[in-house]
This record gives sequence, structure tokens and C-alpha cells, in this order.
Amino acid sequence: MEKKHKSLIFTSMLILFSGAAVLLLNSTIFEETTKSYTAMEHNGVSHTRTLPEVPYLVTESNPARAGHAEQVREKWAGTEIEPAQWGEQVTGVKNRMATEEKVLTLTLDACGGPYGSGYDEELIDFLREEEIPAVLFVNARWISENEAVFLELSEDDLFTIENHGTEHLPLSVSSGTAWGIKGTGGAEEVIDEVMENQELIYSLTGIWPSFFRSGTAYYDEAAVQIVNDLGLEAVNYDILGDAGATYTSSQVKEALLTAEAGSIALLHMNQPGSGTAEGVMEAVPLLQERGFEFVHLGDYELEE
Repeated sequence: MEKKHKSLIFTSMLILFSGAAVLLLNSTIFEETTKSYTAMEHNGVSHTRTLPEVPYLVTESNPARAGHAEQVREKWAGTEIEPAQWGEQVTGVKNRMATEEKVLTLTLDACGGPYGSGYDEELIDFLREEEIPAVLFVNARWISENEAVFLELSEDDLFTIENHGTEHLPLSVSSGTAWGIKGTGGAEEVIDEVMENQELIYSLTGIWPSFFRSGTAYYDEAAVQIVNDLGLEAVNYDILGDAGATYTSSQVKEALLTAEAGSIALLHMNQPGSGTAEGVMEAVPLLQERGFEFVHLGDYELEE
């Protein structure tokens, strides 16, 4: 009996020691991400979000969480580059899904700023009622004006949250200009435009976006390479769905009806007075009749 008792004590001590070793090992691999955040009121109700009390594993799919962003800064520091391309479809920007299946992705930009901080609730309500998934490219300025709505949308599995930049700037290493807006000037500013909003989205929701779209959707090829170095894919479109929320509802409808297998449509959810919602509501049932299914960007590989 005494020998058996000593064996049990030794086994217990071994289990405790092993558990402590595992905890110590985990502490070197994981970051704790427990946060609680209360947003501004939306429709008179404040919205509180507590992030799950689970460890966050640093992986290659989320390299910036391991300090990778600083490595990218070091890589590009002091570089002088004269980019050869400037526009919406430059080398490295993905514009459609690589598939022959009749699938379509609706991407909705929320740009923020003095003329773009609205919320098209009619459009979002329609998508929810019809169970149509969409990808929301959200800018930091829009988040600051619509925090409760943003958190509510981030919790809805129908939508995926992606990065639309911090100041809604064209992405350039040489201060390229698009639509009268001067873009970032140099690699450091490119990284800040991407990562400040990336970290903001993560800090509020626990979501680490996989895709990035610049303000105005303009890039040069060097800026796209920096986006890739940061672990994200630059995504634009092959359907100009509402032309910055300037199209009439009939123009939005006709644009969406040009969809082909793997198309990505660019629309906006920050202009409730536009024709976007009505155009989408008219086009969706017609597209479904044609056999189209609506999907998320992450469901398929992307191509230029």
C-alpha cells in the first residue's frame, strides 16, 4: 500500500509539472485577446462587445500580429521607387474570383468622411431578409461615426468585414492623385494607411481582415506589393456597381446584370440617399433566376 501511495504522489506531481510546462509553453506562443468595448448608441441602445477569452495563435496567415509590420517597414525604409503603373487594375490587384461557377460577390464600401459617413440601412435590411451575403470594406472614419452599427454588422455571419483604409487615400509610394485626392507618399505612409485601420478593426471585433481596398480603388504596383507584404490581398472589382453611389437605381441594376462567373461587384453602403439599395433589390432576384449564387471573397481563390 505504501509503495502504491508513493506512486500515486509521483504521478500527480508529474501531471502538475507537465501542466505547468504546457502553460509556460503556451505563454510564449499565444497572445491573450480579452477586451470589452462599449460603442456609441445606435437607435437609442448602446452596444457592448466582449471579445472571446481565447488565446490568439500567431500564424503565417496573420503575420503582422507577430511584429511583421515592423519588418515590412524595415524592408521598405529608404527605398526610392518610380512606379510604372497607376490605376484600379494594376499588377497584383485581384478583380474577380477564379471560378467558372455562377457565383457573384457583392462588396460594399463604407468610406467615411464628411460626405460618406451615412448608413444605408435599407440595403443591409434587404440583404438580411433575403439572406444575401456581402463583403463590407470599412474605413476607419466610417467606424468612428458608426461604431454601434459597425459592431452589430461584425457579429452577423452574413457579412465579412474587410479593410478600406484609415484616411481613405489612394495607395501610392509617390503621392499619386485620384479623383482629386492626393494619395500616400512613400512606403511608410502606405503601411500606416493599411495597418492603422487593420489594428482598429481587430481591437474592436477580434476580426483580422484578409483583404484590402484603397480609397478611390487606385494603386501603384509598389503599393500593392507592400499590401501583400503585410499579409493582405488588394481587391477591386470587375463590375462597377454604383460608381461611387452616383448611379441611378436602373444603372445599378443594369451594371449588376452584366455579372459573369466569379464577378466581384463594387457598391457602397454609406450613401442612403443613392440609388444603390433599390438597384440591388431589383437585380438580386433576376440574378438568382439566372442561377447566380452570392458568396464571400474567401470562398474562392482570386485572380487579376
